[in-house]
Parts: sequence; structure tokens; C-alpha cells
Amino acid sequence: MKKTLIVAILICLAAGLSLPGCKPDPSINIAPPDTSGNISFAVPAGWPQPVYTFENNQLTQNGFVLGRKLFYDPRLSRDNTISCGTCHQQFAAFSHLDHAVSHGINNLLGKRNAPALFNMAWMPTFFWDGGVINIENQPINPIQNPVEMDLPIADVITKLKGDDTYKTMFTSAFGSDTINSQRIFRALAQFMAAMVSNNSKYDKYVRGESGGNFDEQELRGLSLFRTKCALCHTEPMFTDYKYRNDGLRADSNTGDVGRMLITGNVQDQFKFKVPSLRNIALTAPYMHDGRFSTLDAVIEHYRSDIFQWRNTDPALRFNIALSDQDKADIISFLKTLSDETFTHDPRFSEPR
Repeated sequence: MKKTLIVAILICLAAGLSLPGCKPDPSINIAPPDTSGNISFAVPAGWPQPVYTFENNQLTQNGFVLGRKLFYDPRLSRDNTISCGTCHQQFAAFSHLDHAVSHGINNLLGKRNAPALFNMAWMPTFFWDGGVINIENQPINPIQNPVEMDLPIADVITKLKGDDTYKTMFTSAFGSDTINSQRIFRALAQFMAAMVSNNSKYDKYVRGESGGNFDEQELRGLSLFRTKCALCHTEPMFTDYKYRNDGLRADSNTGDVGRMLITGNVQDQFKFKVPSLRNIALTAPYMHDGRFSTLDAVIEHYRSDIFQWRNTDPALRFNIALSDQDKADIISFLKTLSDETFTHDPRFSEPR
């Protein structure tokens, strides 16, 4: 959203166990990055402390590797065809390229765009409506969703118990071959929370590193972004993690009321979580329902088609006056947020 003009320009770009609460864990000392190929987790310089710090789920190489195997295993779906990685593709910053909404078993379609996955340790809530408040609780939703993976968690456990490889991996990760929902979700949390994206051209520019030199158009775009977009897409995370109505017209086919589905508060109708704009050039289509296929189309929405609901964000009470040059400059800057180191990191790739 934007403070006056474009602050919301990309606001919706982009969509059964005892676990730790949603409040941030206390700060802890986190190991620096490991360049050997082993997994590690570090808070980048200048970033806030994460919400999820592994305090109650120690990050280990074996736990991470188990989580990665689970993430890419289609046996976590009812018909053994859909994995987490099906809708979260690494080359697309773990979004679902060219799919407006999630695509599950039997070619069933969900209502919302599969969000990109990265920097999840900093997220206080998950999904477009914030219906989950802890990363360890997140996986049960797509696994049991009837239009996604459609498999009761008890059946997942039964499948894994019949696999000797998994028994060995659970022993390596947790000390015994006991397979239960908590261990499954904690292994997945280790994999997902370790997925840190902070090596884009923008990051190199901020750090003053080689490869971070901005041209004149990118600098103009950055200036525009910082003055008009940063209210909601706050650096360095490029989101404020809040829920806002950005003036999209309702989709009568889905009846999706957004955050109101969780809170029951009519003031939350059609509000969706502000997504991070990191890697945004890689994650089309955009908005919570994937209605726009290009960044240009997103900006055109804010230039000419903001619908005034009773709770449209106050920063968007008018269409945004942007010139064609402004639009081109902003898009040029947004492309500097792509992190190809992250999208090609073999640690996060499907195991072979």
C-alpha cells in the first residue's frame, strides 16, 4: 500500500499438537552461515530478530534433511501425486509459477494463489488470512485440505511408518524411529524456516558489495518505493505483515472474504496479508487470487481501478497518480529484489 500514492502498489502481490505460541521467542545466538553445504541459520545484518528462532526445535543437519524429504514427498497426499514442492517451486521462489490458485489432487483448484516461501522464520502468521500463527502448525492445512493434498495426518503417519528409510531418518533427526505429527511438523519447520533469502541485487546494494550497483532507473525506482510504498512494504522484509483491503473488486466465483473468515469481524472483509515483495519478479501471477499476470497489470489496478469498499485502506482512497515513467522505474527497482542465489541453492532443491 502506499502512504499517498503507491504505498499499496503491490499489497496483495504476490495469497492437533501442543506447540509454541505465536509470540516471538527470546533472542538467541544463531550460528553464522555455513559455506560447506551444510545447513545453518543466521539473522542478516540489519534485520529484526525472527519470530521463530528454533529455540524449541533445534536446527540440525539431519532434521533439515528430513524436512526437505517430507517437503518434496508426494506420498503426503491422498493419491501420492502432490507434494508441498508441487505448488512451491524453487525456481519461482517457492511459489507456483503461472498458476492463479493452488492446484491439488484430481486437478482440483483452491481459491487462493500459492504464496512464495522464504524468510518464514520472521512471519508472525501464515496464509493470506493469517489463519495459522506458528510455522509448526502450518503444514497440516494443505496436507488435509480436500482440494490440495487431502490426506488425514493419521494416514500420513501410517505411510511413513511403513518406510524403513523414514524410520532411519527420524532416528537420525530425533533420536528414535518414533514417527508422529509433532516430529513431522518440526522437521518441516526446520526446512522451511531455514530458507532465508537475502542475496538479491538490492541486498548487495545495501551492503555495498560487488554486483549491487544500481543504474539510474533502479535508483529512481528505489526513491519512489521508499517515499510511497514503504508504509506497508517495509524494508528489509518488504512487508509489515498486516492485513489490508487494497481495493480489489470481489471475485463472485470464490466468495473469498479474506481475513474476516478468521476473525468474524466485518471490518476485516476483503483484507489480505501484505506479502513480501522480495523475489516478486519471479512469482507471477499476483494478488491473493492470482488475477494479475504481470507487475504492469498490478500497477494499473492502483492507477485506475481501486474500488472503494467501506474498509478500503485509507492510503488508497483515490486512484494513484503515477506516470508511465514512474511505473517503469518502480518495476525496474522491484526486479532488483530477485535472489538467484536462493532460487538455485542446492540445499533447498528436491533431493535426488
